[in-house]
Amino acid sequence: MKSLIVLWNSVADTLATRCCTSAHHDVEYVEERSTHEGVSFLTITLPSFAKDFELSLERGYVDNTVFLSFKKNGRLPAFLQGFACLVFDRGTGVLLDKPNVDAIYPVRQLTLLFSKILLDCARERVATAFDEFVKCEQEVKERTGLPNYSSFRRISALVFGTAFSRMDSDVYYGKLVPKHGPGATADFLVGNQKFTQRTWPCRLEPYFPYGEMVLPNWSYWEQLDEVDFLEPEAEIPVRVISVPKTMKTPRIIAIEPTAMQYAQQAILRSFREAIQGNLLDSFIGLDDQTPNQRMARQGSVRLDLATLDLSEASDRVSSECVSNLLANHRHLHDAVFACRSRRALLPGGDVISLSKFASMGSALCFPMEASVFLVAIILGIEQDLGRPFTRQDLQSLVGRVRVFGDDIIVPVDHVRSVIASLEYFGLKVNTNKSFWNGKFRESCGKEYFDGTDVSVVRVRRVFPSSRRNVQEIISTVSLRNQLFQAGIEGAVSLLDRRMLRILGHFPYIKEGSPVLGRLTNEPVLTGSVVKNSISKVKGWMIRPIIPHNEIDGWPALRKCLSSLEERAPDTMPVSGDHLRRSGRPRVVDIKLGMGHSGDL
Repeated sequence: MKSLIVLWNSVADTLATRCCTSAHHDVEYVEERSTHEGVSFLTITLPSFAKDFELSLERGYVDNTVFLSFKKNGRLPAFLQGFACLVFDRGTGVLLDKPNVDAIYPVRQLTLLFSKILLDCARERVATAFDEFVKCEQEVKERTGLPNYSSFRRISALVFGTAFSRMDSDVYYGKLVPKHGPGATADFLVGNQKFTQRTWPCRLEPYFPYGEMVLPNWSYWEQLDEVDFLEPEAEIPVRVISVPKTMKTPRIIAIEPTAMQYAQQAILRSFREAIQGNLLDSFIGLDDQTPNQRMARQGSVRLDLATLDLSEASDRVSSECVSNLLANHRHLHDAVFACRSRRALLPGGDVISLSKFASMGSALCFPMEASVFLVAIILGIEQDLGRPFTRQDLQSLVGRVRVFGDDIIVPVDHVRSVIASLEYFGLKVNTNKSFWNGKFRESCGKEYFDGTDVSVVRVRRVFPSSRRNVQEIISTVSLRNQLFQAGIEGAVSLLDRRMLRILGHFPYIKEGSPVLGRLTNEPVLTGSVVKNSISKVKGWMIRPIIPHNEIDGWPALRKCLSSLEERAPDTMPVSGDHLRRSGRPRVVDIKLGMGHSGDL
């Protein structure tokens, strides 16, 4: 923990100098509380300070309901007051008419620096997270049958009619193209093993026949004798696990069985193609977060757009809601629900039936939840308009409404009606992370105040102590370069000394270099070699070790055919070793060599 505090002190000194204030007392305070409370002060208590600070920016004042674990000096907390008094009035706690935006960033940076560091969550916190998962499922189940979905189905037809019709056609005419993802599965198949699957839910057969989706073609029909076709009660349930998020709470996800995930990927591909290049592309993001980020910045300046965040977003989308979303397209509806897992295996061995559509881990979780959110948003806006929504109304919302996962952007004028609509369908808006009153906005990892980017750099892993700590080395090099880009020179020098001591070779590089090195604004010359007009430097490079995972026979043929189906004509061919090695690297190593400096 000492190295983390040293880094915090260095960042605090640099940012205090930038704002012409002092962080001396803040440094002493952090050292004192960390000594008594441990690392949780850095990873849990300080991030709670950041949330209260953001809430105060939203409200326009500091009151007695925030910063409860910090002593006050006047209306403001004594901690970081050198920065806070440049934003809020010390006596009244009211937001200044012209707050110093340059002081907002340091408060957020110093309180969120360790908010997402990869450290084990306390057992009781993990247990609480699983209890909340079960409680949320029960709440979804109890709401079944309560909402009236007539308007929801009408808006779904208006917004998604064309896209869902195209997907419906893909299902009906057998145009679905499945694929295996790189992640874990409930039946523990990894990499190439997924192509040898010998179990198949009967529910999949009408839309995802084993003979077409798994076998290379029907000439291998004799392999069907070796397949165990599972009745619904014998299906493998999703496996509910926790993965690291913060020390305060883990993220609960559900790992899907191989067969279900394989079929879900086919629907996901159809969904991507159906929304690409048309109006829906303006409202739903699946990969590109930058439109949300641009709109968040706009909202912080013009105050016309609100950023909303949902709590337990995926776990609160009911299967009933998705069923009504797809109600007008029977083939698509039935295919989607054929590859939806109905049961979940909890830690400890309990198996529960699911009323939610899907948890994170399903390939269809993201697109289906985004579609549900969009329909609920449009319904909320329609209620404000006081008349039926039209296609022209939908067109007018381009650039004003966008959904990326649980990050939602809507017009401020309709925000309360939109929140009411979302909550009517069982969703929960996180008001502590939703912004529309002040000049602060947050979406998809970017934060802005009055148009100024106040996004922060976060430490993701503890620092390495030797060259064997490969993941920690990679993370710390990335941290160093992010701090460099943020102009926090003291912390950069601190990390440079540490990494030089561990790596020996830690050259200066430019963006895009494969070498683990130090970003610089200066020309890359020292220690570099020019070969074929390309500047090269000596340094450590990442070497992922792909697991040995060999297949042959018809599974190997199926994989080769699948690769041809999935590849675009202008993409590179797959590795010649792909039938021997596959899956996510279980080990990452680094090797010393020559790589281009990035200064191309």
